[in-house]
Amino acid sequence: MLIEGLYKVTTTENTETGISAQVHLNKYHSIFKGHFPGNPVMPGVCMIQIIKELTEEATAKNLFLSVSSNIKFMAIINPEVNPDLKLVIDITEESGEVKVKNVTSFEEIVALKLNATFKIVD
Repeated sequence: MLIEGLYKVTTTENTETGISAQVHLNKYHSIFKGHFPGNPVMPGVCMIQIIKELTEEATAKNLFLSVSSNIKFMAIINPEVNPDLKLVIDITEESGEVKVKNVTSFEEIVALKLNATFKIVD
C-alpha cells in the first residue's frame, strides 16, 4: 500500500470479468487535512492508486499505469459522509498489459469511471 492507512479493504469477490471490492476510507488520515481543510475530498490520484493496488492483488502482478484513456469523476467522495466505497474492476490481460475498466460508487451514486492500461513490470 503506497499511502499507508488511507483505506482498508473490507471485502473482495471474484467476478466473471474481474473483481468487486469494498473499501473503507480512513476519514482521519492526514491526506484529508490538506485536501481540503474543513471539507475533506478524496484525491483522484489516490483513487487511481487504490484501483492499481486492487488490480495488482487480483492479478498477482506489479503494474505501472501507462494509459488512462477515460477518467470521469462524477461525484465528490467525502470520507466523513461516504467512507464506504464499492469498486467493480473488469480486468483483461494481453501482451504484457493489463486493461482495466472500473466503476467506483458509494450507496447508489457513481463517483468514478476509469478505463486504463497498466504495463506489467517485474
